[in-house]
Amino acid sequence: MATEVYTRSELLVDAAWVDAHKGDANVVIVDCEVEAAFARGHIPGAVLVPDNYEKDPDSGRLVLMNPEQFKAMCEGLGIGDDTLVITYDHSRSLTAARLWWALNTYGHTNVKILNGGWRAWIANGGAVDFGKAAPRSVTFTPKRDDSKLVTVDELKQVCEVGGSVIWDVRSDGEWDSSNSRGNKRVGHVPGAVHLEWFNLLDSETNEFKPEAEIRRILSEHGITPDKNVYTY
Repeated sequence: MATEVYTRSELLVDAAWVDAHKGDANVVIVDCEVEAAFARGHIPGAVLVPDNYEKDPDSGRLVLMNPEQFKAMCEGLGIGDDTLVITYDHSRSLTAARLWWALNTYGHTNVKILNGGWRAWIANGGAVDFGKAAPRSVTFTPKRDDSKLVTVDELKQVCEVGGSVIWDVRSDGEWDSSNSRGNKRVGHVPGAVHLEWFNLLDSETNEFKPEAEIRRILSEHGITPDKNVYTY
């Protein structure tokens, strides 16, 4: 099925497009699952991300990798400055979108998500591979853009000033404090609205819901285009 038309359709590709371009010299397809899932089968030529949340181990895995770590990861995957990156996962684009965001934060905007991920690939009759892609010699130049991030102090100011939306995308249990997920403190940011991330995706196809439906869902939670939106 062709990718739904969205305002930013260029951020997504469908399985047919990936199948037609998976062998292109400038394309790197990144599987954002874990090693066990990758070993059970993946898109031919895909590489496996070593950390599907791209977190800095020196910080206790709390924050995004630093520039040196991110550069090493990308070059190990064959992602250079001119590479078109296609991300996918088995999990309704949770970790695929995470890598998309991380790459954009480091100045690499030439990245797209396979809409529907692995499920879409199989539904489209895509071939399954079990081997590892040959390494590529590339150079990745990290250009970190901290404007895509918000600090704790900045978020505190947002809480006080108003006029923005703080969107809690976590689980119901984390929102209502019934599940700490190992955190020292429970609860949520004062004034935040709660809408778990997967509500914007189709549970059957793993694809993003149609744009009109996404807009309706967001609007019902006060998440509208006229406001600055902060997510966590």
